Amino acid sequence: MALVIGYDHRLTDGKGAPSRSDTLMLMRADPETDSISLLSFPRDLQVEVRCPGRASFVGKINSAYQECGPQGSLQTVRGLTGLQINYLITVNFRGFREIVDRLGGVWIDVDRRYFNDRGGPFGYATINLRPGYQQLTGRRALDFVRYRHTDSDLYRVARQQQFVKGFKTQVQSSFGALALPKVVNAITNNVQVAQGGSADVPGGTVLSYALFAYGLPRGHVFQTKIEGLEGINDLTTDSTNVIRAVRTFTHPDIDSSDKATAVALGEKLKRRAPAPRDTRVTILNGNGVAGSASTAGFQLGERGYEILTPPNGLPANAPRFDYFRTQVYYAPKARGARQAAAKVANLFASAEIKRLPADISQLANGAMLTVVVGQTFHGTLASAAIDQTPRRERPNVVFAPSASRDLLRERRSRVSFPLMIPTVIARSSWTDRTMPVRMYWIDPKEKHKAVRLVYSMSSNEYWGVQMTDWDEAPVLADRSHTRRIKGRIYDLYYDGPKLHMVVLRTKAARYWVINSLLDRLSNETMLAIAKGLKPLARGK
Repeated sequence: MALVIGYDHRLTDGKGAPSRSDTLMLMRADPETDSISLLSFPRDLQVEVRCPGRASFVGKINSAYQECGPQGSLQTVRGLTGLQINYLITVNFRGFREIVDRLGGVWIDVDRRYFNDRGGPFGYATINLRPGYQQLTGRRALDFVRYRHTDSDLYRVARQQQFVKGFKTQVQSSFGALALPKVVNAITNNVQVAQGGSADVPGGTVLSYALFAYGLPRGHVFQTKIEGLEGINDLTTDSTNVIRAVRTFTHPDIDSSDKATAVALGEKLKRRAPAPRDTRVTILNGNGVAGSASTAGFQLGERGYEILTPPNGLPANAPRFDYFRTQVYYAPKARGARQAAAKVANLFASAEIKRLPADISQLANGAMLTVVVGQTFHGTLASAAIDQTPRRERPNVVFAPSASRDLLRERRSRVSFPLMIPTVIARSSWTDRTMPVRMYWIDPKEKHKAVRLVYSMSSNEYWGVQMTDWDEAPVLADRSHTRRIKGRIYDLYYDGPKLHMVVLRTKAARYWVINSLLDRLSNETMLAIAKGLKPLARGK
């Protein structure tokens, strides 16, 4: 687990003024679930600031860096979350720009028009970005992730997490595994990576994490936000919201997109593992610590599992006591046993999953699973992932083909692919008044055009429809699911249980429906808009 701190020393701060943290984000790599989790902290969040060697005080979380440096941020986040943080990554704005530029830019979906040509009394940074999926240079990417001139930290956090996903996609699409050392070199030359807050981390360790991220399954980057934030300049939230965010961060629901799709489309969800009540487990002591097996068995029983003991009164001991990692063995002929083993292994954190061997089968007593408790078990099971399956909702849409018809007709003759009109749109939304439509070259070689429609729901909420015949956009490779509905093919792209993008695939083009930064549109609304895309009729 790493804490990422983005900081800068601005010219307007004056000589000798301390730097300020602009970004605070936790990143967690979990090889057990093949996933990476992100948890961002709004810079204006009020917390107990902890500085080494000083009395704590209540203030904005970003003041920890200004007052006490990286160790202040590290101790403050540790105190807030209760998490053990292994690595500290610090990067300034210059390093950020250079990393992005050395990678050739990062592909980002810009949700709307961003423009500010004057710093103003609060020193807001200038920015000039137009809507649409595009490749941003280091400077423009920094403008995007830092922006908060007309919105709040909530949206800035969403943009920062969107950048991280775009960065990962950029590396996967543009670099082979053999080129990853060059990517790592670009990173380590521009950021400081320390272990335990002090010792530098070897490049080989950074490379191992890069390889892990490179090989992640689709949709296995999970973004977590702290909910229930209140206030404007000073943000507060109930402590239970922080606890829930931390639990979601440390135990992502890796099946969330499967369950969300089943709910939205009315499908019968294929159960990946038997329910705990249908899973019989025998627990054996493999570490020699008295009571380990009974403690683990009691806690699993509280989770609903049926706990067995070895047959014929045999002691609940493994054949030996030198197991380091906990082993979860499954009966190969039992239906769903492999999936059940994976579910139980997650509760033991670092457990290994294997087929039931002969010497252990004699002690299994017919159980679907046999757990041999190793030295890595310290008496407490991990928290189970919070089930994030959303409830099914009625699509919140209205029939409004006229909202964009004229905008599209004006551009139909200037693109080489058929345009589609959104015949239904999200209720209480309208085409953006600042820049409702944009037509531009989307690919680096300028062979493919794109048309972007921008819809506004409020002063800060925008969703969009993008059309292009460029089928090699990097983001398209990271789909979560594909469904055929009434003869049309839709690719579904999730952020956890939230449907962030739906892409209608045809032979001629791709038609994207893109949710707002905070995914305000329900999954059912997103699907309804995508299903409502119809060819633009000929007319004046």
